[in-house]
Amino acid sequence: MANAIFDDKPGGRMTDAEVRNYLQENGYPEHVVRGGRAGLLRRWREFVAEVENGYSLHLEDYRNDLDLRAIIRLTGLEAEAADADARFEKMLTARHIRVWESAPGDPFWDFGYPKNAGPDLIADLKSEGLIAP
Repeated sequence: MANAIFDDKPGGRMTDAEVRNYLQENGYPEHVVRGGRAGLLRRWREFVAEVENGYSLHLEDYRNDLDLRAIIRLTGLEAEAADADARFEKMLTARHIRVWESAPGDPFWDFGYPKNAGPDLIADLKSEGLIAP
């Protein structure tokens, strides 16, 4: 996921205008583009809170949120996401199972699923052969 803007920045951090431009150029919905950096971080924190309270959505939704975390890495906002990352990581189980490939390498968020996953996510993980039926 190389990006010329990202690669040229000291520390890899994009400005808010660059984040919005990246999101717009890559076809993200207008409300995501408008939110910019603050919106990405807010959405990640909201997702982590949802996981902590019991994740009730499907695997496709879960993977979309993992993609959100990959964008946070790409835009250089990892330091701002660190607290939410630590909370999220504590909620994961079955860390040997890769449930998505949101970013190059082996980012921690692509492995495992929430300990308190609801029946829809569990059913989807089973149907994809990621966990035993």
